[in-house]
Amino acid sequence: MHVAEAKRRLGTSVTWLADTMDNVFHDMMGRTPNSELVVDSNGFVVSRRQWSDPAALRDDMERLVGAVDQPTRVADLNLPEQPPIPTVAKGIVPRIPLPKNAMPMQIEPQLEGTDIPFYAKLRAEGTPELYETGKGTMYIGLHLDPLYRVHWNNEVDPVEYSITAPDGVTVTPSEAVAIDPEEPADADPREFLVEVDGRPNQTLDLRVQYFACDDELTFCIPVRQDYELHLAADMSHGWSMRTSVDGTLTPQRPEWLTGGMGYGYGHGSAVRGEES
Repeated sequence: MHVAEAKRRLGTSVTWLADTMDNVFHDMMGRTPNSELVVDSNGFVVSRRQWSDPAALRDDMERLVGAVDQPTRVADLNLPEQPPIPTVAKGIVPRIPLPKNAMPMQIEPQLEGTDIPFYAKLRAEGTPELYETGKGTMYIGLHLDPLYRVHWNNEVDPVEYSITAPDGVTVTPSEAVAIDPEEPADADPREFLVEVDGRPNQTLDLRVQYFACDDELTFCIPVRQDYELHLAADMSHGWSMRTSVDGTLTPQRPEWLTGGMGYGYGHGSAVRGEES
């Protein structure tokens, strides 16, 4: 679905390759942050770099295939870029700035016993001290997946969560209800900040409940999503999205990661126009 939407938005006709949901290819290639590979007709990797470099890629292609008189420029492609399909109101719910140097957390959705899609995508992040000592701040963000074209129904109970912690671990607040806008429907993220006091590498059980309606108003149903949250950094996740006072989103790598982890090993889905 992500690739299909990317093709629609970008108007491309090239072949797309998508990694598995558990990042099998990304892991095999060393979890580099913005990988660039050149593969020959026999399937051998003949050039590889951790960060995409258009000039170096051009040199590779000239060395392997041969130079051309008039290289194609992006402007020459004349791609018919398409805007996102309009949906319900956005920008009415204030955003919560992420804690400084927060890093994505390892999460595991619990899918047994449900065939309803997870319309809201969970983004859980923790501060460095949370991963190091078990004590720190956790961010919980619920972002509606634009591929499903659904919205929050604000005329019923608002989005809520509850967290069950093991013995010796306290979570504050362990349950909460999101803001309830006056608009009857919207598609803004629902966000929470939680303080955790426990030990590293513990597992929390998160339950999220909300009402989801599709934008064509053919259904409006209650949804429950369950997760296991592991108090450990997810090194396969992307950069954090920072929210400024005016609501502007800016990708930012955690400064507390250094050396080979300095870029967070970030990678993203095919479509980055909306948050995921």
